Amino acid sequence: MMVKKLSDLLFTLLGISVVCFCLIRLIPGDPILLLIGERNLDPQAYAAAKTRLGLDQPIYLQFGQYLKQISMGDFGVSLVTKTSVWQEFIERFPATVELGFMSLLWAAGLGIPMGLVAALKRKTFFDYLLMGVSLIGYSMPIFWWGLLLILLFSVQLGWTPVSGRIAIEFDLPVRTGFMILDSLHWEVLRTQGFAPFYSVASHLILPSLALGTIPLAIVSRMTRSSMLEVLGEDYVRTARAKGLSSKRVVLIHAFRNAMIPIVTTLALCFGQIITGAVLTETIFGWPGIGKWIVHSITARDYPVIQGGVFLISTIIVLTNLLVDSCYTWLNPRLRGKM
Repeated sequence: MMVKKLSDLLFTLLGISVVCFCLIRLIPGDPILLLIGERNLDPQAYAAAKTRLGLDQPIYLQFGQYLKQISMGDFGVSLVTKTSVWQEFIERFPATVELGFMSLLWAAGLGIPMGLVAALKRKTFFDYLLMGVSLIGYSMPIFWWGLLLILLFSVQLGWTPVSGRIAIEFDLPVRTGFMILDSLHWEVLRTQGFAPFYSVASHLILPSLALGTIPLAIVSRMTRSSMLEVLGEDYVRTARAKGLSSKRVVLIHAFRNAMIPIVTTLALCFGQIITGAVLTETIFGWPGIGKWIVHSITARDYPVIQGGVFLISTIIVLTNLLVDSCYTWLNPRLRGKM
């Protein structure tokens, strides 16, 4: 079974590579003209640059060379910065993970209790209120919601920063790339106290709130529907008939079995958060993967686009594979089938 999953993973990544490779070459614009400029263009210099970058070869040879490189772990060099794509990815990936983790944390931490309460208070005022709020959150576009949060909390109230990861007055050494952790390093605490940590946390509030709103709505509604389905099962009625407390019936017998589709939803939300980070990072000036790819598309930086999309896709697919493995812990009946 695991071999089949791994083969499906490889075919999925191959399909993503083909689509990405073809689509970016349909984008209007010439990367060579962006590099050497359109004024006083020398045809010989243009031809030399095209040959150097391998863009003079047939499209199938370019794709074959691309597959050969990524199979060897070589994602190429940026046409703009002349830096390794892998190095640029590693430098920006912690910022996106930090933002995504905080978004998923508050989406799950608030969405699951909302769904539980809505399921236990079915067809009451609390049920309609919580599900109405989640529907509103699901309906709001990220770019509109992010700008609204900036106008309210940053411009009008002045409670939170507008953009960035930390205030410019703090000199925070990069150790892990995760500024929340770096700001709590003992040397930083000894020299600067908790001020860098407060600055990092305040910069995280609005982006994570904007990015986590839609996953929160999805998680809360999935939790409600899953709990309602499980609460009607025979084993739940049997547990209540035995005189078990409502708390034990809900948390031990019902909630654990309802967690299977919820875990799947969280895994899908992780992919949605990573892709949604493109808009969120651009709006809030967050120096992560999303903003990096947007700039590379603008600059027609083929290696960065191809490598960035492939690496993000790999992470999402591996996350889904990990979630599938967690099913055996959540549902013992699947241990002989996975």
